[in-house]
Amino acid sequence: MQEAGADSVDGAEAGDAETATLGERIAAARAALGLSVAELAQKLGVRADTVAKWEAGRSEPRANRLQILAGLLNVNLVWLITGRGPGAPLPRRRAGAVPEDVLDELRALRRRQQQLIDGLDRLIRRISA
Repeated sequence: MQEAGADSVDGAEAGDAETATLGERIAAARAALGLSVAELAQKLGVRADTVAKWEAGRSEPRANRLQILAGLLNVNLVWLITGRGPGAPLPRRRAGAVPEDVLDELRALRRRQQQLIDGLDRLIRRISA
């Protein structure tokens, strides 16, 4: 396991861990162990597409899975969640990758959108009754 900020991997500064997404840290730790998405999924007892969604930032693991993930990936839980402290080396971030604050705002908008949809459904049921 490498100390964050100690080395670079594929030209990326390991200090990028704090700006990497949770999914990017999961993918980096998995890759550092030489595990495939399917292999990690099997060890966790989830489907491969679930792990793929976590890594892509389309969903996040439940809290009870984070501790298990950290153990399986041999990384510190704090690093996995925040990117601070020792962790796995991160690959170079692609040009045009979406920053975490933008993803956070998109997630908030998605939650608000769902609230609006739920509100519309309630109104439709009231009108139809």
